Amino acid sequence: MKRSYISLPLAGLISASGVFYAGAALAADCTSVGQQVADSQGGTLARATSVTQNGREVCVVVVLIPGKDGERPRRVEVAVPAN
Repeated sequence: MKRSYISLPLAGLISASGVFYAGAALAADCTSVGQQVADSQGGTLARATSVTQNGREVCVVVVLIPGKDGERPRRVEVAVPAN
C-alpha cells in the first residue's frame, strides 16, 4: 500500500490559496453591493472595499454623486454589512 504525504509548505500554500480565493470572492461581492448603493443614490461607484468592524465583515462603499450647477461631485461613504 502506497502512502502519500503532503509537505508542510505545500499544505500552507494550499490553505493560503483558499484564503486568497475567499478574499477575492468577498471583494467581488462588495463591488456588486457598492454598485447597488451607487445606483440607488444616483451616483458613480468610486470604491468598494471589505473591512472588519466590531468582528463583522462590512463593505465600505464610496459613491460620487454629481454636483448641481457645475459644482464638484459630493463624496458619500457608506458601510454595508457583507452578505
